[in-house]
Amino acid sequence: MQRIPLTPRPDWQATAERLGFTWHHDSGAAYWDESAAYAFTLDQIERDIEAPTAELHALCLDLVEEAVQSERLMAQLDIPEASRDYVADSWKRGDPSLYGRFDFAYDGMSPAKLYEYNADTPTSVYESAVFQWLWLEERIASGDLPAGADQFNSLHEQLIDRFRAIFPDGGFVHFASDPDFVEDRQTVRFLEDLARQAGLDPQFVAIGDIGLNADGRFVDHENWLIGALFKLYPWEDMLRDDYARPLPDAQVTVLEPAWKAILSNKALLPLLWERHPGHPNLLESWFDDDPAASALGASYVRKPLFSREGANVEFTVDGRAQPMLDGGYGEGRWIRQALLAPPVFDANHVIVGSWVVGDAPAGIGLREDSSPITRNTSRFLPHFIRD
Repeated sequence: MQRIPLTPRPDWQATAERLGFTWHHDSGAAYWDESAAYAFTLDQIERDIEAPTAELHALCLDLVEEAVQSERLMAQLDIPEASRDYVADSWKRGDPSLYGRFDFAYDGMSPAKLYEYNADTPTSVYESAVFQWLWLEERIASGDLPAGADQFNSLHEQLIDRFRAIFPDGGFVHFASDPDFVEDRQTVRFLEDLARQAGLDPQFVAIGDIGLNADGRFVDHENWLIGALFKLYPWEDMLRDDYARPLPDAQVTVLEPAWKAILSNKALLPLLWERHPGHPNLLESWFDDDPAASALGASYVRKPLFSREGANVEFTVDGRAQPMLDGGYGEGRWIRQALLAPPVFDANHVIVGSWVVGDAPAGIGLREDSSPITRNTSRFLPHFIRD
């Protein structure tokens, strides 16, 4: 694994705008960054990233199977009591999942270590699936990369196939997000396009425009029934607002399914460690109020069960808490995780986001930052596999 400096393509911004990748900069700062790329060997991809992704995904599904039968685990996972049957039933029915993303620390030599699982609303899917693949093709065509270069990236094809598997008869599917948040709206537009390629009929509805009719069914802004819904809206919020009460009787297939609430919070991490202590791809993790957390010593990371984009992640080094970005996620329960800063390449900390579609590993995307905490301002860099 190497970080290779490269001269950016002169027209990449125009290409991004033309393709709808409009969030490539944030307040003038680069989000997409092709001034460098990460090079991997095929063995690093297959042995060190793809195989652990498949194994950890299977361990996560085992945990869901256990959790839906346990009030104690549902409480530890902070699933609202009124919604626990609904979450459990979504698993027992076999409600399908579309995708998820594991975030790893990986330096090319040591085993990849899991920081967290973005199992519910993982963004960066467009740049992972499409824009970095286009980058690869153009770099090969220009001679900047060898003709045999490849990429661990079958996201585009697997997502289309997954939509077909979930909806084999086609049909009408609603897609919902905050219409005013550009990255979310464009991400959902991309997924709508994939659904269309899979033979579905997608229809966007703003998350705030979803209503309830007299029969207890969800309806869109034009009063059309919502029978299937992809929502870029986290379950930890959805299970605590006015959407939660009618969900069990609303006759709606939701992507991601409600059982993903079990996997999309940081309580997953100590529960995995409890079941698989010493696993080479896990970091030692405990609930913050568990006396066993003292085993981590004076250096560790504290994380709220629910947080986004690195907010409220607190590093404690030699007993001294470091300043953190307060994103308003500090209420509620926390976990502690062994302190392992992301590896540094050319003064940049990098994490590897490893995608799962259905039950299969599907590709990676890399984010880097001058800080060890990945935030919404962290840059996305492309990667390639050496011939």
